[in-house]
Amino acid sequence: MANGLVTGGGLEPEAMAPAPERTGWTAEEETASLEKGLFQDEDSCSDCSDHEKAGTSLRSFVLEGKTLFPEIFQTSQLLFYERFRAYQDYILADCKASEVREFTAEFLEKVLEPSGWRAVWHTNVFEVLVEVTDVDFSGLKAVVRLTKPYLCESRVSSFTWECMSELLELKEHRLPLQELWVVFDDSGAFDQTALAMEHVRFFYQNIWRSWDEEEEDEYDYFVRCVEPRLRLHYDILEDRVPSGLIVDYRNLLSQCEESYRRFLNLRSSLSNCSSDSEQENISMVEGLKLYSEMEQLKQKLKLIENPLLRYVFGYQKNSNIQAKGIRVSGQKVTHVVSSTMMSGLLQALLKDKLCQEPCKEEIEIQFHNDPLSAINACYEGDSVIVCPGHYVVHGTFSIADSIELEGYGLPDDIVIEKRGKGDTFVDCTGADIKISSIKFVQHGAVEGILSIHSGKTTLENCVLQCETTGVTVRTSAELLMKNSDLYGAKGAGIEIYPGSKCTLSDNGIHHCKEGILIKDFLDEHYDIPRIAMMNNVIHNNDGYGVVLVKPTIFSDLQENAQDESEENKALKIQTSGEVGAAEKVDLEELIQCAAGQMELYAGPDLSEQVEGNCEIINELVAASTKKGQMKKKRLSELGITQADDNLMSQEMFVSIVGNQFRWNGKGSFGTFLF
Repeated sequence: MANGLVTGGGLEPEAMAPAPERTGWTAEEETASLEKGLFQDEDSCSDCSDHEKAGTSLRSFVLEGKTLFPEIFQTSQLLFYERFRAYQDYILADCKASEVREFTAEFLEKVLEPSGWRAVWHTNVFEVLVEVTDVDFSGLKAVVRLTKPYLCESRVSSFTWECMSELLELKEHRLPLQELWVVFDDSGAFDQTALAMEHVRFFYQNIWRSWDEEEEDEYDYFVRCVEPRLRLHYDILEDRVPSGLIVDYRNLLSQCEESYRRFLNLRSSLSNCSSDSEQENISMVEGLKLYSEMEQLKQKLKLIENPLLRYVFGYQKNSNIQAKGIRVSGQKVTHVVSSTMMSGLLQALLKDKLCQEPCKEEIEIQFHNDPLSAINACYEGDSVIVCPGHYVVHGTFSIADSIELEGYGLPDDIVIEKRGKGDTFVDCTGADIKISSIKFVQHGAVEGILSIHSGKTTLENCVLQCETTGVTVRTSAELLMKNSDLYGAKGAGIEIYPGSKCTLSDNGIHHCKEGILIKDFLDEHYDIPRIAMMNNVIHNNDGYGVVLVKPTIFSDLQENAQDESEENKALKIQTSGEVGAAEKVDLEELIQCAAGQMELYAGPDLSEQVEGNCEIINELVAASTKKGQMKKKRLSELGITQADDNLMSQEMFVSIVGNQFRWNGKGSFGTFLF
């Protein structure tokens, strides 16, 4: 379809108001309201169309191809609030999922011309010009006939008049409304028809799911399904969703559609089986498995569709970065980055960095104008020295080898700024990556400023000016961050995934939506992350200093845990001074231990900070213990009754001391239950 701005109606921002009552309207009032709601004043689109003509407020475009079709209405690029208002106020209102077709038919009956208009029947195989002679509103179909002269464009083989007539006969000349594109008319008489068809087409292509009608009906369908899916569609269009999450969502959709198709086939075959037959029993079991699989897929889809849950849970991105390994020659290279190399700077580099000690071997040095080219040229064991300057990059730092990236000077003097849209700024998968003395500034991003997918990344003496989220520590990855400053994240400053290891020491994390988010306890098979936090200042965040995400089931289990005191001793606590001699302790002993450690760091005026540290340990240990109980119960159900306590325990390295939580909007610590 042609590009260009489409104006679909005079819908103002206040269109987000609740739907008006339908009862008591006269037919004339309702039609007038629909026309006002679906169309824009002509002045509002006076500068946006080359085809502006008296009587119509819509644009037109010509289909590409060899066949010269007449112009058709351009309606496919409506704005979010235009579609939002149409579905909320005029089409769906407060209907249930089972009433969607009925409400849509009622809407179309008010605005659609029943006959006398032409359209292009558009499929994946061909386009053909037809004339609409009648509309079956309840079936959402149009009765059509071929036009004269006959116009058809095919992508596989030529469709003659006779072939197309035969095809229409098979379909009883009834075509789905969403497959028809209304031919342009400058009188304005068919503007409502064109827009109504667009809303129906968009709804069934992007919003409706084949399983929606079987969902529970006690909730408003618009609120439960239409609004979140519509917002996700536009978030994707406007580059607000990571590309990996988009791929995940589309794959989940395909899997769910396939599972639902198999489920329907199985249900249909069951209705034809004789009762109590062996085949029926087998099919029932298979049907239950399919149903369970489908429910899990639908739950994952809902997590992505919901903007809040999408942020809280994120997604498990698989990085495709390939490590280069050691050079064939075995030589390690030092890469020097400087926009301009002056003699004084070179002498200082030689003295401070390149020739600190008499070298037995010659050092190979390569010079670069920008940091991105230096990173891309690195092999295992290389180092990159970035000289003072302000560097602007437009790509992603993909670091797959163990290298060292170091700024020569203070972080505020070595600024690397990322511009242009993209997923991440720095992607790390190397076994041992070290980054120090650099300020990273992020703009126009979709994902966080630093993502650690695997291996260990050490961040020291850095400044991170974020835009979306800050640092993300994925499952099985490790972060050591010290003496650094992180701020400005619209999400969490640091996101810690299960199964990861995170050590934070002497950092400032501030002016973010949340300070630290310990996330993704959706899957009980994941391990609690190993966390150490020492002497950090977490302040001025909009929400909590630290947020723990956990399912409601943990809260339910916690109520029943009082009678299972022996279970509370299934956790090993390792403090920084007793890593080699870990002992099992119960929850109360752990909190007392943490409070005792805090007294070494805090005076009487910091009792609130002591409480914040203890509260974090309390929740982490409780979640870990409950996960251990669930695993033990699951093994017991499988007949494994003598499980090793060491195997059963969720070991977690806990050292949370000396941290200060100040002026966070909701407090030092909170939990997010789902």
